Amino acid sequence: MNSETAIPETPAFQPDSRQAWTRLALALVVGSLGSVGMWSVVVVLPAVQADFAATRGAASLAFTFTMAGFGIGGVVVGRLTDRFGIVASIALATVLMAIGYVLSAFTTALWQFVLLHLLIGAGSSATFAPLMAEASHWFERKRGIAVALAATGSYIGGTFWPPIVSWGMLNLGWRPTQVGIAVITTVLTLITLAVLRAKMGANERRSHANAPPPKVDLQLSHNALTAILFIAGIGCCVAMAMPQVHIVAYCSDLGYGAARGAEMLSVMLALGIISRVGSGFLADRIGGLRTLLVGAIAQGVALMFYLFFDGLSSLYIISAMFGLFQGGIVPAYAIIVREAMPASQAATRVGIVILGTIAGMSLGGWLSGVIFDATGSYRAAFVNGVAWNLFNVTIVTWLLMRARKRTNMTLRAAA
Repeated sequence: MNSETAIPETPAFQPDSRQAWTRLALALVVGSLGSVGMWSVVVVLPAVQADFAATRGAASLAFTFTMAGFGIGGVVVGRLTDRFGIVASIALATVLMAIGYVLSAFTTALWQFVLLHLLIGAGSSATFAPLMAEASHWFERKRGIAVALAATGSYIGGTFWPPIVSWGMLNLGWRPTQVGIAVITTVLTLITLAVLRAKMGANERRSHANAPPPKVDLQLSHNALTAILFIAGIGCCVAMAMPQVHIVAYCSDLGYGAARGAEMLSVMLALGIISRVGSGFLADRIGGLRTLLVGAIAQGVALMFYLFFDGLSSLYIISAMFGLFQGGIVPAYAIIVREAMPASQAATRVGIVILGTIAGMSLGGWLSGVIFDATGSYRAAFVNGVAWNLFNVTIVTWLLMRARKRTNMTLRAAA
């Protein structure tokens, strides 16, 4: 069934209603469960490396493949969501992720484990970008906070999944833990999806025929705007990756120890939850583009502080600042897509743009390591992050200027 023959929204559902908030709560549960695909590989990595007698670099390819699958899967699942609905798409992706986990438990070579994480990442992606796009259809006045909350599932999952996976690995071994993840996430996710489908009823496959037109006109084709946002996403996330990927190693180099760096990363991610929720409230007031600009400028300021302060207390404070500043950046892209593009293309377009942010995170993590190897210091890597952040700010500022120009032209024409 395609979007043209889809069952239309029933009059019983009203955007921003209690029913909409119930759907969002269920979506948050689904997002938190599905995010295990992003976090489990980080925890089992040392055990997998030892089991296969591999180098750390070779074992780390599993994370690289996870992120690649996450980015590409977001586009594919987004397209499926636009055609068949969010429930069917996430159910399919969850089953595929479970298959990836089970098969990974029986691998006999590292390359098999690494390759299967492409499937795990793709399955996990269904509970991020497509879920943000779907949540945007349930709200109009509170769309910003809804999208931000839907995106928060990945950070919530990043809080509770690592200790659970760590416990399983230490008490059962990493292979049984992989199977356990598959069983637990599949059962809980499918149950939650069944409840969500019951709440959505006939709206599970929606028609966008009566959807309101885009609010923002940037005088760009949808493909051009998608490409520009994709490039902007690379810029902001290359910068974002520097502290997120390397803060532990940075603290180790400074003599503070890896444990201190891990604590800083936890603080960063925890405050990222607050940032995402806050950015949602802000987007409902000033729009997605302005929210993205505010977050990008703030992220750049935090990055610059890393250049001038490296004391232990200072790094805790700066990392907390960075978490508060950067958490709302990625959801802002989904809000911009919904403000400037047709509702019928939302999940697909959001998936493409989020792929850019994933590519930026992957590139930024790798590039920072290369710069450190070349210079023997993370200072140049932080400078590189600031430069990429400035590139992002420039693009977003240009888009805002186009929007303002369009508004002024419209007002003069009306006069």
